[in-house]
Parts: sequence; C-alpha cells; structure tokens
Amino acid sequence: MEARAERLPSHGKRRSVFREERRLGAAMVVPSLAVIALVAAYPICYAIWLSLNEYSVITPGLSRFVGFDNYTQALGSSEFWEAMKTTLLFTAISVSLELVIGLGMAMVMHRAFRGRALLRAVVLVPWAILTVVTAITWRTIFEPELGFVNTVLTKLGLPGGDVVWLGQEGYALAVMIFADVWKTAPFMALLLLAGLQGIPEDLYDAAKVDGATAWQRFRRVTLPLLRPAIAIALIFRTLDALRIFDLPYVLTKGANGTETLSLLAQKELVVNRNTGLGSALAVLTFITVMTVSFLYIRFVGGNIRALTEEEE
Repeated sequence: MEARAERLPSHGKRRSVFREERRLGAAMVVPSLAVIALVAAYPICYAIWLSLNEYSVITPGLSRFVGFDNYTQALGSSEFWEAMKTTLLFTAISVSLELVIGLGMAMVMHRAFRGRALLRAVVLVPWAILTVVTAITWRTIFEPELGFVNTVLTKLGLPGGDVVWLGQEGYALAVMIFADVWKTAPFMALLLLAGLQGIPEDLYDAAKVDGATAWQRFRRVTLPLLRPAIAIALIFRTLDALRIFDLPYVLTKGANGTETLSLLAQKELVVNRNTGLGSALAVLTFITVMTVSFLYIRFVGGNIRALTEEEE
C-alpha cells in the first residue's frame, strides 16, 4: 500500500500538470483567436467610426464628426422601435416553434427503424437549401391569385382563398415565420438529435423497470439530460434569428410589418445612402445581439453548469 501511494502523483503535482495543460491549450488557441479578432475588429471599429460621423458616399470628402447624433436620431425614430418589435416577435415565435418541432423530429429520428438514415437525409433538405431560394419558393406559393395556397383554399371552399398573404400586416409576418420554421427546424432537430444520442440507454431501461410511463421517461430522463443541447440550439437559433435579413428582404422587402433591424440598417445604408445613420443602426443591431448573447450565457449557461454539478 505504501509503495502504491508513493507511485500516485501528489495533489500539488496534479495541479502543476493541470496548469501546464491549460497553458498549452491557451497557446494553441491564441493564434486562431488573434486572426479572428483582427478580421472582425476592423469592420466593427470602422462601422462605429462611421456611426459617429455624417458621412456621404455621393460627395467626396464630405464627412464631419457628429458624435452620438446618429444614435439619438435612430433611437428617437418610431421606425427603429417598430423594427425592434418585429425582430423580437419574429425571434420569439419562430425559435419557440422550431424548438418544439425540432424536438419532435429529433425524437422520431432517434428511434431505431428501417429507413432511418433516409429519413434523416430527407429531413435535412430544407436546411441545406439557400435562404434566398427558400424565400422565392414560399413567395411563389403564397402568390395572391395563382399561388398554390390560394388555389387550394379556393377549390376546397375554405376561407383565405382571396387573402393577399404578403400584402397585409400580420399575414406577411406569419408567412415569414412559417418559411423560417420550415427551413431551420431541421437544424434544431440535428442539434437535439446529437444530444439524444449522448443519453445512455441504460437509464431508459432502468426507468422501464421502475414502471415509468413514456411521458415520465421523457420528463424525468430525456428533458433533464437534454438541457445542454437545448441551450446550445436556442443560442444558435436566437442569435441567427435576431440578424435575419435575407428572408424578409426577398419576401416583402420589409413591407407590411416585416421590417427587421438588419433590413432597416440596409435600407439606410444602401437605399437612402445615409451611411452615418445606417452604421448607427447596424451598431445598435450588433449591441442587441451581443446583449441577448450575454443574457443567454449568463442565465441559461449558468443553470446548465449548476445542473451538471448537481448530477456529478
């Protein structure tokens, strides 16, 4: 026993090895982080500088420092707050639906049955399609007269056959949410499926032996162990939804209550050629995304770490 104890590394030696491993890991990661920082830092700093100036792309040399005037103008605009409301509403509804639908799809794909590999490949097709192509497809489907939806509703005698889906407030946002859910729910399912495959089958077998029903196994075994995967999926999709641009641009160009923060910034920058105000709107969008990221990491990430420590 004494000889065995001598062979075991002391507590101080283990801590020293751990510190060396951390230094090695940091040394290997720092170069990549430096490159990413350099690539991302310049456009961010340049956008912030433009937002503090009255800058013209039409008249050369016309540029003067105006401080936070562009931010004051943006925050005092009702258009900005409407775009903020639309962005947050779109994000909340679409991500919630994608979580529920994606979890259902993941549960189905996790089951063992013949043709499972084919089903997984087919399910991922909408996610693999470019967003612009998806938007053009759904815009064609919801055309007011010759579109597939209106034609089917009219032939079946159901209400909605004469609705201009992308031409009315409420309906246009609903179509945008529907198109986004159709495209990105498979991505959510893919992330949740990876989490499901990490749950040991022994836990389900033990729960069955204890007489747990399918719902009890889902609520007591699946959901608690799937929380880290759910959190990661929510973070990815929420941050992506907050920056949505291409889908509303192709569907409606921001008309009828579908203008998001990114679309509003693009309109000021490209259409109105108001570089200072457009840059301020882009920076405000960036701040919004970063704030939501911090809240997710602070609260959702903290809860996951606490849950993991309790299980250990």
